[in-house]
Amino acid sequence: MNYVAIDFETANRSRSSVCSMAAVTVEEGRIVRSAYSLIRPPELRFDYWNTRIHGITAADVADKATFAELWDRIRPHLDNKIVIAHNAAFDIGVLRSILAVYKLPKPSFRYACTVEIAQKAWAGLDNYKLSTLASRFSIDFEHHNALHDARTCAVLALRAGQETAAQDFLHLAELLQVKVREF
Repeated sequence: MNYVAIDFETANRSRSSVCSMAAVTVEEGRIVRSAYSLIRPPELRFDYWNTRIHGITAADVADKATFAELWDRIRPHLDNKIVIAHNAAFDIGVLRSILAVYKLPKPSFRYACTVEIAQKAWAGLDNYKLSTLASRFSIDFEHHNALHDARTCAVLALRAGQETAAQDFLHLAELLQVKVREF
């Protein structure tokens, strides 16, 4: 199992308002690297509801690097990898938006959604929220902390792989009939 789990938090409704990001790298079925960063969004405008969800304020990120300044460090962790996220449509949309805002080069990777994986691996649960799944599998978890969200996502894919005896991530996707899309 080799992949990178990502998670973004945003400052407001704009998908490009990235205020934090985390990436958790899994190689050979083990978490080998975790990275987290607070990020200054293109506009330093935080909506009340976003801050209420993740606890990040404008003051927390005012002196932090922008996504553009971090991109050269982030991109190698995504290029030519399988990237996963819980509700991947959101996180992939955020990545597309922030790349467009800063006119940054697009990485090449394939991605999948752990909501879809969980729905197939553990059919019949009441819901597939990250918090519910973390509780079900006794994963230490602080919801809407990008590092906790990414790590939980990584562990869920590992767990599904173990339970299905998948040889690798693409085999897991095939067994569960989960789409792996091109970015």
